[in-house]
Amino acid sequence: MELTTAGLILLSYWFAAFLKGITGLGFSTICIPILSFILEMKTAIPLVFLPSLTSNCLVMVQAGRFKAAAYRFWLVYVAVIPGLLAGFAILRSIDSSVSRAALGLVLFAYSVWALIVRPPSLSRKMEQWLRFPVGICTGFVNGITGSQVMPVLPFMLSLKLEKNIFVQAINLSFTISTVVLFILFFRFGFFNDAMVVVSLAGIFPVALGIYLGGRIRRRLVEERFRQMVLIFLMIISILLVVNL
Repeated sequence: MELTTAGLILLSYWFAAFLKGITGLGFSTICIPILSFILEMKTAIPLVFLPSLTSNCLVMVQAGRFKAAAYRFWLVYVAVIPGLLAGFAILRSIDSSVSRAALGLVLFAYSVWALIVRPPSLSRKMEQWLRFPVGICTGFVNGITGSQVMPVLPFMLSLKLEKNIFVQAINLSFTISTVVLFILFFRFGFFNDAMVVVSLAGIFPVALGIYLGGRIRRRLVEERFRQMVLIFLMIISILLVVNL
């Protein structure tokens, strides 16, 4: 890996973490589209594993409520795994431009939804019916695109969960997906020593970005920055689709 490329990757880590610190959006959701402009998707996705996993674990420790979240949503987490396997199988057999376009469509749908739609409230019975299909679909989309937010994030938001349970539940989903994808990418030779070195080096800029973003978030209007970043993601999604 060239030094210039490694530097751009570390800068992408910092920028994605900085925006996550301000808005709370997922690290992978922001970082993978940026990396995909300089790398193939099959290279960009594994490069976010270790930095993303580190940030998720730190957030989970802070949030607590692990048992409550795991007990309520265990079926979602179990269903994510076969979805990931199916999505990864497709990723291995398709061109990177197709995967980029798929990621662009997912991010565009998410951005539009988050900007204009107020999440509906689901009943507990409807929640029980949706846990398995939500997990399957989330794993499938994640396996192809590397994005972990659709449709599990809208699903979790619609349940009006207590703040710490929500944070724990959504990060459990992110963490399980990250670990499974890491194993798959490592098993099939998509993860090499250079990626390990860059990923480990990225932990520091990620921590710094989250720290600085968090400081700005406490001083400025959160909703305005959230809207700005969603618009930014929408622009990226359009570029991903157009630049096939």
